[in-house]
Amino acid sequence: MGMARRISTKVMVGGVAIGGGAPVAVQSMTNTDTADAASTVRQVFDLWRAGSELVRITVNSPEAAAQVARVRGELDALGCDVPLVGDFHYNGHKLLTQYPECARALAKYRINPGNVGKGAKRDDQFATMIDVALKYEKPVRIGVNWGSLDPELLARMMDENGRGANPLDADEVMREALIVSALESAAQAETLGLPAGRIVISCKVSGVQDLILVYRALARRCGYALHLGLTEAGMGTKGIVASSAAMAVLLNEGIGDTIRVSLTPEPGGDRTREVIVAQELLQTMGLRSFAPMVAACPGCGRTTSTYFQELAQRIQEFLRIRMRDWKQRYPGVEEMKVAVMGCVVNGPGESKHADIGISLPGTNEVPVAPVYMDGERTVTLKGARIAEDFQAIVERYVQENYAPGARRHRPARAQVTPIKAVS
Repeated sequence: MGMARRISTKVMVGGVAIGGGAPVAVQSMTNTDTADAASTVRQVFDLWRAGSELVRITVNSPEAAAQVARVRGELDALGCDVPLVGDFHYNGHKLLTQYPECARALAKYRINPGNVGKGAKRDDQFATMIDVALKYEKPVRIGVNWGSLDPELLARMMDENGRGANPLDADEVMREALIVSALESAAQAETLGLPAGRIVISCKVSGVQDLILVYRALARRCGYALHLGLTEAGMGTKGIVASSAAMAVLLNEGIGDTIRVSLTPEPGGDRTREVIVAQELLQTMGLRSFAPMVAACPGCGRTTSTYFQELAQRIQEFLRIRMRDWKQRYPGVEEMKVAVMGCVVNGPGESKHADIGISLPGTNEVPVAPVYMDGERTVTLKGARIAEDFQAIVERYVQENYAPGARRHRPARAQVTPIKAVS
C-alpha cells in the first residue's frame, strides 16, 4: 500500500490543476515542426482526443513562435481547449519578447536552466523569461535534464566535492547538481516575483534508480509541484517498462503531480501511445480512471485459437472509441471493469468478478460463450457474431447502469485502497 500523497503547492495551467491534491495530470509532447501549423494542430488534437490534459510544443525558432497563436486559434475552433506548453531552449528570452502573441497564447513556459545562457548572460536571460511570465500571468516549469545540465554548476560542485573530506561518487554529485539547479532556479524565479503557485519543477534522467533517488530528495526538500518523467525512456516495450518501473515507485510513495511517458515512437508509429500508457499506469495503480479496463487471459495450450485475443483487442478498441461519447453522457463509466476470457478454467470466475464479462470456449470446449453481468450469468452467445453481440450487450449495460439517475445494484467487490492525500 502506498504512503500518504505529498501535497504540493497548486498550480493552474489553463483550466488544469497541477498539485495541491489535484488528480495526477497526464501530459504529452508533439514531435511536429511547430512552424508547420497544420501538422501541429492535427497532432495536438489527436493527443488531446486520446486524453492528454496538457500538450507541450517546441518553440525553437522565429518561424515556430510566429505560428503558436495560429495553432491555438485553430485548436479553439475545433473545440480543443487543451493548454499548450511552450518548450524553450537557448533563445526563449528572445522569442517570448519578440513574439508577444506566442507568449499570450501559451498556457505555460518550460525553461531549461542548463541552456538559458552562459556566464553573466544567464541571469539576465532567465530574468527576461520570468518577466514575460509575470507580464502575461503564466506559470513556468523549471525543467532540468541531466543531458543538458548547467556545465558551470556541475564543474563547481565537482570541484567542491573533490576538496571535501568525504567526497561523494560522481553519480551522487550529478544527482545533487540536478536538484540544486532546479531549486536554485525556482528560488531565483520567486525572487524575481513569480509566486510558488506558478512554479512546477522537474529533474529528468534516463535511469530508473536515478530518477527515484532524485525525486525522493526533491519531495523532501521542496513544496513545489513536481512534473514526473523518465527522459529518453526508449522505444516500445523498453520505454514502457522503464517509465512504468520508475514512476510507479514514486507515485506509490505519493510523489508526482503530473506525468509524461517519453516514448520514442516506431517509424510511422502513433504518438498518442504515450498518452495511453500514462493513463493505464495511473489507472492500474488506482490513482485515476480514464476508460473501462479489460481483463484478458494471456492464453495457453487450452486456447490454441486466436479468437479470444482478437475479441479482447476489438473490445478494448471499442471501449476506448466509445469513451469519447460515454464520458460526456455516463459519469463513472470509466471505472467499469470488463473481462474477455479464453477458457473454462478462469473464464467464468474472472467474468463474475468483472462488471461485465464473457468466457469464450477454449480448444475442444463446447462452442458457446456465457456472458456475466454483476456476477450473474445472463445470456450465452454462439455463432459467427459473438463480438458484435457482446459489444451490443456492453453498450446496453452502460446505458442502463451509468446514465444519470440510474440505480445500479452491484455486488460488493474488493477495492484497491487509494493513496490518501494529506497536507
